[in-house]
Amino acid sequence: MYQTQYHIIWGTKYRRKYIKEYVKSEFLESLYTTIKKYPTLYIHSCNTDHDHIHLQIEIPPNLSVAAVVQILKGNSSIHLKKKFKFIREMYLDGSIWSVGYFVSTIGLNETQIKKYIQYQGKKDFPKTQRKLF
Repeated sequence: MYQTQYHIIWGTKYRRKYIKEYVKSEFLESLYTTIKKYPTLYIHSCNTDHDHIHLQIEIPPNLSVAAVVQILKGNSSIHLKKKFKFIREMYLDGSIWSVGYFVSTIGLNETQIKKYIQYQGKKDFPKTQRKLF
């Protein structure tokens, strides 16, 4: 038995703000298509702002976080470049995502992190919640 959840954040290359709602929906489609190939992965929540992704995901101990992030970033980069010409033209030189990512483990503050992820992209994020992060 295990419960290894992570909060993972990665940004767009050069912090370009192209993740609009129509791009977000395609990103989510790509994400869930990839997850179907790895039945031991489970996404608890995912949201975006215009230039970054927040993901709450459960990863089993036999998979490294680095390997999972590499798969998710790689597959979504390929999918979004195929789907959107403007993204393909912006990133002729490779991935659409910046190098690296932020990761933290989720323990007792799971509910707070889930709320934080849900509020991404909304301007009316309560100040009391912002202070927690």
